[in-house]
Amino acid sequence: MTYVVTDNCIMCKYTDCVEVCPVDCFYEGENTLVIHPDECIDCGVCEPECPADAIRPDTEPDMENWVEFNRKYAELWPVITRKKDPMPGYQEMDGQSGKLEKYFSEAPGEGD
Repeated sequence: MTYVVTDNCIMCKYTDCVEVCPVDCFYEGENTLVIHPDECIDCGVCEPECPADAIRPDTEPDMENWVEFNRKYAELWPVITRKKDPMPGYQEMDGQSGKLEKYFSEAPGEGD
């Protein structure tokens, strides 16, 4: 099992999760985070830390695409290990549907 970030993180990018990760497996894109599924040790401490409820275990239904999405961008983006402010307008974006199609950016974030 591994944990992955889903589309509710897009345009919110809370980083509470990265601060508690014991293996630094979070990677930062311009407007979202991902977890490297091959580095995640399945401890689950990140899941309850996410205010947007965007972190899910890969054992839930229909998570295969999210595992591959997280793997792809974790190999392209820089690691992030410290908490930063969420994105401007995050409160309005939290919970919106269709964020992957509407807002996702492949551009890397700043990382640490």
